[in-house]
Amino acid sequence: MAPQIVDSGEFAGWRIWPNDPFEQTAGPFYMRVGTEGPEMAFRAGRRHLNGMGAVHGGCLMSFADFALFGIAHEALAPSGYGVTVAFTSEFIAGAAEGQLVEARGEVLRAGGSLIFVRGLITADGTPCLNFSGTLKRLRG
Repeated sequence: MAPQIVDSGEFAGWRIWPNDPFEQTAGPFYMRVGTEGPEMAFRAGRRHLNGMGAVHGGCLMSFADFALFGIAHEALAPSGYGVTVAFTSEFIAGAAEGQLVEARGEVLRAGGSLIFVRGLITADGTPCLNFSGTLKRLRG
């Protein structure tokens, strides 16, 4: 299923992928292409928190994996599909309920089948997770 454009609320005009049950449960996570490139975001809610009241590290890593594909969306053409073959992350700071969690990054190299990506997740502008990954482009 193709991405769906959100028509109301804070993320009106952004896209979601409703055919991905995990991302809808973990997020939902949103993506758009802004003037400075791909942007991904979600608003941290209670369901994203761990027992200490911070956004769960697994949630941030899931969002980072989502962001890898958002950052690399042009490089994934023509099929638009790929799989993560490597992923690394470093926690810098926590994120709290109510904060706007955003991700931006860049494609370092897009070869014949592998795409190398890096990015940064922020919470209300404060860096909280640095990440990088390698995607394998699927053909068809």
